[in-house]
Amino acid sequence: MKNILVEIMSQLTKLTEEEAQDIEASFPIKTFSKGTFLLKEGQVAMDAYFVVAGCIRNYNIMDGEERTVDFFTENQTAANFNSLANKIPSTQYFQCVEDTTVAIVNSTKELELYVKHPRFETFCRTGVEQMMGNQQGHFAQFMMMSPKERYLKLVEERPDLLQRVPQYQVASYLGVKPETLSRIRKQLAVAG
Repeated sequence: MKNILVEIMSQLTKLTEEEAQDIEASFPIKTFSKGTFLLKEGQVAMDAYFVVAGCIRNYNIMDGEERTVDFFTENQTAANFNSLANKIPSTQYFQCVEDTTVAIVNSTKELELYVKHPRFETFCRTGVEQMMGNQQGHFAQFMMMSPKERYLKLVEERPDLLQRVPQYQVASYLGVKPETLSRIRKQLAVAG
């Protein structure tokens, strides 16, 4: 199987054989079992994960309760940028919701690749800026919505999550209790 990051970079620019090999060597692809923690609270993040297949849940614990921040699925990057960039302990958890295959983007290997192939830094920086802008826009919009509107947006944009993720985690992501999610779903079923 060709490295997914090599494929993506090849779509953006023509890669030399050496560049493709260096990307492949720097960012290995690995499969983790369902339930595996890729990052725990208190650990300093060293890696980001580009999801090839599977699902990663990002959550934190507040007042003894798990609060789901996001889910990362195919072609999305799961990363705790605050911990990675500032070398500080994470306040979040990243856990595989199902068996998950990722390209592991190690920060040290990434920097080494930039030194050897400086043009990659621009590509990667631009990609991260776009991703962060999209996430900020999504988060700001999400916070302004009612729980029912959040659920409808989830159904519209990411319906696969409703089949892949336990309902209590979906409820947590929407900022409601599981009972409230059940009520919303029943109301929509009756209205539909």
